[in-house]
Amino acid sequence: QVQLAESGGGLVQPGGSLRLSCAASGRTSPAIVMGWFRQAPGKEREFVAVGSWSSGSTYYSDSVQGRFTVSRDIPNNAGILQMDSLKPEDTAVYYCAAKRGFNIYDTDPYPYWGQGTQVTVSS
Repeated sequence: QVQLAESGGGLVQPGGSLRLSCAASGRTSPAIVMGWFRQAPGKEREFVAVGSWSSGSTYYSDSVQGRFTVSRDIPNNAGILQMDSLKPEDTAVYYCAAKRGFNIYDTDPYPYWGQGTQVTVSS
């Protein structure tokens, strides 16, 4: 089992930045693929970004490409989602999710999910 704990959400003005952290505990290993998703009110959950802890490969949705960056915080065994140039349409509850593996393009479901953290972009 892997437990995920998210932190870092909050209120930020348009154009600002936030850094989300997703700390992993339990039976973790470098062979982790961590995905980030978000769900805005009245909308379905959507994919944001994904990163492989072992290879460092990353992939982003078109809506966040060039503004968001995923990385790994090795000392704290956590995944990071750095969000820059935030827009009001980025407002949502953000979730991290994890699965064992190396390939960020495989379609296996994510069995482990964080509790979600609210990100609000507003002036």
